[in-house]
Amino acid sequence: MRVNERDNETKDVLLELVAVAFLATGGIFVKLSTLPPISTGFYRVLFSLPLLFPLAFRGLKDLTKRDVLILILAGCFLAGDVALWNLSFSYTSVANANLLTNLTPFTVIPVSYFLFREKMPKFFLMGAVITVIGVFILLGGKINPGKSNYLGDFLAFCASFFYASFILISYRLRDRYESSVIMFVSGFGSVLVLGVTALLAEGIQIPHGAGELWPLIGLTLCLQVIGHNLLAHCQGKISVNLSAIVCLCQPVIASLYSYFIFAETLSTKEVLGIIVVMAGVYLVKAQYTNHESCRV
Repeated sequence: MRVNERDNETKDVLLELVAVAFLATGGIFVKLSTLPPISTGFYRVLFSLPLLFPLAFRGLKDLTKRDVLILILAGCFLAGDVALWNLSFSYTSVANANLLTNLTPFTVIPVSYFLFREKMPKFFLMGAVITVIGVFILLGGKINPGKSNYLGDFLAFCASFFYASFILISYRLRDRYESSVIMFVSGFGSVLVLGVTALLAEGIQIPHGAGELWPLIGLTLCLQVIGHNLLAHCQGKISVNLSAIVCLCQPVIASLYSYFIFAETLSTKEVLGIIVVMAGVYLVKAQYTNHESCRV
C-alpha cells in the first residue's frame, strides 16, 4: 500500500510549524478549564463541528461509506488521545505530558515504513535521534520523576499511541479528501467516545458563563479548527515521517510560550535543548530536500 508522493517543500514544513504552535496552546487551555478533563475534551470537539461544516460541506459528497467508517474510527483514536492527554494533567506536569504525548515518531515511523512503504533518506534517523535528544534536554530540568507522577506519565505515553493512529489514518485519507472533511467527519467519532466516557466517568457537565466557556472556545479554535485541521492539510504535502518529527517542536514552542506569556525563565540547558531540537528538524528536512533532488 503506497500513498501519493509528497513534495516536502519548506513552505509546507513552516505551515506545519504554525499548526504545531496552535497545538502547543492546548496545555494552557486545559489547565484553565474548570470542567473535568474528559468533558473539556468533549466540548472542544463538539464546538468545532458547526465551525468545520462550512469548510467541509463541498467535499462531503465524495465520501464513500467505507471511508466514513474509517474516519469515524480515526475520530475514536483522537478521542483516546484527547481523553488521556487531558486526564494526564491531573497527575503530572505539563512538561511531562507534552514530552510523552509527542513521542509519536516511535510509532509513526516504523508503521509507515511497513504500511505505506515510506522510504527514509540516508541520515533521517540521525536527525530524528538528535531531535528527540534535544526534547529531552529541553524538558530535563522540568520533568519530575516522582511516584505521584507515574500515572499521569503513563496516561500521556498511552495517548501518543492513540494520536499516532489518528495521524496515520488521516495521512492515508489525505490522498482523497481535504483536511476539513477529515476533521469534520472524524469529529463525530470523537464526540461519541468522549461523550460516553465523560458521562460514565464524570457525569453530566454543562459549562455556564464566560469563565467556563472561554477556555473551551480557545481549545476549539486553536486545537481542533486551526491546529489539527492545518496539520491534516500539511499531511497532504509532506511525508508522514517528516511531519512526525516536526511535531516534536511542540514542547519547544510551549516553553517559548511560558517565557513570553508567563515570564518564566529559560535556563542554559533549556536554550541548548531548543537549539538541538531545531538542528535535528533542520537535518531531517535537509535530507528530504536532498532526497528529492537526487530523485529528479
